[in-house]
Amino acid sequence: MELPVAWSLLLLVVAAWNLFIWPQFWRRVTKDGRARDADGRPTAFFRVHAVLIGVSLVLAVAVGVLGILTLV
Repeated sequence: MELPVAWSLLLLVVAAWNLFIWPQFWRRVTKDGRARDADGRPTAFFRVHAVLIGVSLVLAVAVGVLGILTLV
């Protein structure tokens, strides 16, 4: 696949940004009082954010791989 180098680098920067930001956000979510109910079970808040962060990390990896493949 051919893509201008600038676009490939942008893909890599976006992937790195997402791989840096989302784990930090996950740490904040797990410490949030809304993440667990009184019995310690995960709430909808926790589950929704877990899915959001999981999907975002998968997309970050895919974008990073695409960025690498377009540079080669």
